[in-house]
Amino acid sequence: MEAKTLIKAFYGREARYSYWTGCSGGGREGLLQAYRYPNEFNDIIAGDPANIRRNAWALWLAVQTFKDSDAYISPEKYPMIHCAVLDACDANDGLKDGLIEDPENCHIDFKALQCKAADGPDCLTPRQVHTAQTIISPATTRTGKVLFPRLEPGPELGWARLAGGPSPADLFLDEFRYVVYQDRKWDWRAFDLERDSAKADAIDKDIDDLDPHLASFAKQGGKLLIYHGWADQQVAPGSSIEFYKSVLTLSANPEQAANWIRLFMVPGMGHCLGGEGPDTFDKISLIEQWIEQGKVPEKIIAAHQTAGKVDRTRPLCPYPQVAHYNGTGSIDDASNFTCRLPQ
Repeated sequence: MEAKTLIKAFYGREARYSYWTGCSGGGREGLLQAYRYPNEFNDIIAGDPANIRRNAWALWLAVQTFKDSDAYISPEKYPMIHCAVLDACDANDGLKDGLIEDPENCHIDFKALQCKAADGPDCLTPRQVHTAQTIISPATTRTGKVLFPRLEPGPELGWARLAGGPSPADLFLDEFRYVVYQDRKWDWRAFDLERDSAKADAIDKDIDDLDPHLASFAKQGGKLLIYHGWADQQVAPGSSIEFYKSVLTLSANPEQAANWIRLFMVPGMGHCLGGEGPDTFDKISLIEQWIEQGKVPEKIIAAHQTAGKVDRTRPLCPYPQVAHYNGTGSIDDASNFTCRLPQ
């Protein structure tokens, strides 16, 4: 790598350690690095990895949520929907704090929001109820096979990124216009989930598709820390869980895998940053301690700021553990929480 060559030329010796940190596309690139070049980095931090299969998922959601104008949910209704989701799931972890600690166990029926009479700002039409339910449902084939996981309950205030229309963002659309169909006039309204996702998968294989075979990276002593916001409004959080579980299954020693790979899900955090949850933590110190001191990250203390001032800290726990309030002290102080498996 050019950077290593420059370091050696300037300092007259090889770099002692090489670290990678990136989020979204940078998170995906980090995971690709771990597979393709297992000897390049001692530690890789991959945040909210933008799994390339999300492009097909995003177009599927576009077809489902705003191709038909009757299906479209105006952003003015998002706060009402968000409040309903919090009412249904916020207290599932035993603490009502404005955060859904374990969205995987959050199940909500949006029929409760269906308008009793005419459409209005505080209710959903029957077609909009279907749209809302679709957004928090996985993309599946006609036979029920899951092609991409769901957007989790929690990021309703950011639904416009995928369901705001009037057309899908170029970030999602361009792969199909310029790579799959090589036609800049290709109409996203013609998207078919099974047909077009298969076409994209065939092209992405060995190029951008993530490969969980990371035994070589682990064997040379590499450490991999993945984090993903539960309230990610752009990449389904479950895609990182899916990848992590695949790595464990394929690991040479699954029982020892926690020594070199960790996944931390971040309650309330949007895509890479922002949102209602603590979204800031010292990534570099974590990897230095893991690599240079052998200190495996058992938890991460993350902070939330308002107007530049920290107003909440909370431990992030290695998946599948979640943070549980100990019952006393401020709910905005991480020291009053313990990581444990969900009940």
